[in-house]
Amino acid sequence: QVQLVESGGGLVQAGGSLRLSCAASGRTYAMGWFRQAPGKEREFVAAISWHGGRILYADSVKGRFTSSRDNAKNTVSLQMNSLKPEDTAVYYCAARTTTPPLIPTTAAEYAYWGQGTSVTVTL
Repeated sequence: QVQLVESGGGLVQAGGSLRLSCAASGRTYAMGWFRQAPGKEREFVAAISWHGGRILYADSVKGRFTSSRDNAKNTVSLQMNSLKPEDTAVYYCAARTTTPPLIPTTAAEYAYWGQGTSVTVTL
């Protein structure tokens, strides 16, 4: 069992930046970020392989968001720049403790989830 705790959400104006962090209670393999806006389904944002060498991003955030991880601290982060109102959502960290797949991009492939952190982007 792995517990995930996200932090770093908040309220920001469009064009601003936020950095989300996720701390895992144990070793993980692939880790991912997903988000869910009100009235919408949960969607993939980013995924990072266990060694951090491969990272995938959703087209909607590519070039604006950057994910990284520190395995020594069992943490993963999501740096979000040039935020837009459409980025408003609850952001979730997810993790796998087995591999493959190396960098899953669907929610069903992740066994562990954080409680979510809210991000609101205003005009």
